[in-house]
Amino acid sequence: MDKLTKLITESYNEKSTNLDQMSIREVLELMNEEDRLVPEAVQQVLPTVEKVVMAVKKALKNGGRLFYVGAGTSGRIGLLDAVECPPTFSSDPEQVQAVLAGGEKALMVAVEGAEDDMDLGERDLVQRRVNQRDVVIGIAASGRTPYVKGALKYAKKIGAVTVSLTSNRNSDISQYATYPIEVITGPEILTGSTRLKAATAHKLILNMISTASMVQVGKVYQNLMIDVNATNYKLKERAKNIVCEATGVSYEKATQVLDETGYVVKPAIVMLLGQVSYEKANKLLEESNGLVREAIKQSER
Repeated sequence: MDKLTKLITESYNEKSTNLDQMSIREVLELMNEEDRLVPEAVQQVLPTVEKVVMAVKKALKNGGRLFYVGAGTSGRIGLLDAVECPPTFSSDPEQVQAVLAGGEKALMVAVEGAEDDMDLGERDLVQRRVNQRDVVIGIAASGRTPYVKGALKYAKKIGAVTVSLTSNRNSDISQYATYPIEVITGPEILTGSTRLKAATAHKLILNMISTASMVQVGKVYQNLMIDVNATNYKLKERAKNIVCEATGVSYEKATQVLDETGYVVKPAIVMLLGQVSYEKANKLLEESNGLVREAIKQSER
């Protein structure tokens, strides 16, 4: 029997044996029932996810980067998370990167043979100059994608922190992982279609890793996106609302202070809550490694 057919993600779901004979409502209810299993599966791997966040926090604080590596759906999920980090957290686009088998053209169509090329996985990381300060997360529902395996094998060899994200136990790629995350979501209702439960679980976990890591490095105050990159009207309005929420000042006052800071939210909050000048706010933030709460405390000393 081929190894692929033994995988949980490729196995037959008895609940959906008659999928092609179900009514639309029955299909939707079954999908909803199966989807409810996903958060429970994610909960089981939270201890490992926590260790990954700690590793990413350390990497980001020391000039390292976070890489998501995958093919097909897995690569696109990594890209979805990576591209949202700059507008949400004003992070450098280099700080969180997605590496897809086949490159940018693989976003829309499959690139023949790319996911089966172990050497290509290594070459793509070499091209990105991955080093021992970085964290590399290899994403593959099957846990056996050669491209991802090659990338993780290389990353481990050079001393980077490696993470496997898969939906099968004892997967091939986990042998190259400092932290293996095997989130078991079970058979899909459409046999082998891991864009369903497996992909949903992986997206939830990537949400956790990027968000929690950015919170840890000072990109959030309270539950507010204080490093939002206010590049358009909508985001400028969001910046004003964040300042209002964080400090209790009026919309007009928030606008006035943000005009002074060039719509950079962090110093605006420190200026208002610490009752200091723009220059002093920036100095306090620098001394506190960008942590707003600490900067405010220092202003009171």
